[in-house]
Amino acid sequence: MRAIVLHAPGDIRLEDRPIPTAREGEVVVRVASVGVCGSDLPRMLVKGAWKMPLITGHEFSGHITELGAGVEGWALGELVAVPPLIPCHGCDECRTGNFSRCKDYDYFGSRRDGAYAEYVAIPVGNLLKAPQHVDPRAIAMTDPASIALHAIWKAGGLTVGQTGGVMGCGPIGLFAIQWMRIMGAKDVIAVDVSGEKLALAREAGATICVLSKDLAQSTAKADVVIEAVGLDPTINGAVMMAGPGGHVAFIGIPVPDVVLSNKTFQYLLRQEISLHGSWNSFGAPFPGPQWTATLEKFGTGELKWEFMISHDLDLAELPGIFDRFAAKDLHFAKVLFRP
Repeated sequence: MRAIVLHAPGDIRLEDRPIPTAREGEVVVRVASVGVCGSDLPRMLVKGAWKMPLITGHEFSGHITELGAGVEGWALGELVAVPPLIPCHGCDECRTGNFSRCKDYDYFGSRRDGAYAEYVAIPVGNLLKAPQHVDPRAIAMTDPASIALHAIWKAGGLTVGQTGGVMGCGPIGLFAIQWMRIMGAKDVIAVDVSGEKLALAREAGATICVLSKDLAQSTAKADVVIEAVGLDPTINGAVMMAGPGGHVAFIGIPVPDVVLSNKTFQYLLRQEISLHGSWNSFGAPFPGPQWTATLEKFGTGELKWEFMISHDLDLAELPGIFDRFAAKDLHFAKVLFRP
């Protein structure tokens, strides 16, 4: 099979690899669509994976092509979603249903071979039944949509008539906007450096769109803010966007150290802003209602996804696309590959 193999940061190769076989309690899935996560950029270009060489990629959907011994309740050809985290189910965090905080986890595309490949072997505990009428590209986006929902819930959720805020209008931010409107937000403030991204935010349901350079002059405040970038200006800006007693959940993963300005810190103290870390997308029973709710909303069509796809490419184009990511000469929203 064709597979993208990370040998070292920036050393990304298209190779021939053996097709995996299904061991007991596993199935083999032929990957239908796989997306680029924001975490793939530092992993594949800067930091490297947990071990290398490794087949990367973890946002994916596919169809079952082989059933291992003891597998029941699944059918050949069935379209499935695949949560990428494989929890240990034994640590104290797993035993309390906090699978995102598992202390001894495995993970497709960073710790074990992932989905930038034609086929992947999957433990049955990591299979989710997808609505069979839904485009596999949507099912491949269950992970970022679930991450957005997890973060909103970590911040306490929204009630009807409240205002949401989203800092960074990539795919996770665009899903966060939609979830906020589904929950009943009267307004959603969207902030991004790009006018093109703000146009997508409007399509997602944002009612107030602010360019990053104009944020300091904006008076719009939110009850719940989702920060989905991970840079000093957006982290500080997200805190300052929260209204008195507001909540901010951080999804963006910083690479350098983070600095909160004195002005930001004084504001969060005096306005009693609550800050929340949000990691991954999982709840109990694994993988959690974050995933099942997302699949349900894809099935009903309430959660829109196609408008944010900027690239849908053959897998062989992946190394060149990552070269363009590194050179910062690619305008993109959601990038998908077809193995």
